[in-house]
Amino acid sequence: MAIGAQSLVVGTAHALQDPTRPPGPQAAVAKSVPERSLALDSILFSKDRRVAVIEGEALREGQGFNSVRVIRIFADRVLVTDNGRERVLYLERLPQVRGTQ
Repeated sequence: MAIGAQSLVVGTAHALQDPTRPPGPQAAVAKSVPERSLALDSILFSKDRRVAVIEGEALREGQGFNSVRVIRIFADRVLVTDNGRERVLYLERLPQVRGTQ
């Protein structure tokens, strides 16, 4: 009886792992997802309406597509989450055009 109880305790103790122990070779290695490029095509920003066009998709705050969700639209940038990570998308500056006289 004592031997059976001891094997039950040892089996349970074996299933528990020390949380301070470094992971061994059997531990799964977390792969980081590379950050993809997202094109912020345009921003419509007014008192009544805010729309961001990202990758050709017109989105309002709270809307999303392909694991990208718009959090906040500003006049010059858009805060989004991409696969759970926050990112800020900026409009690309156009080159200055000089007029001829």
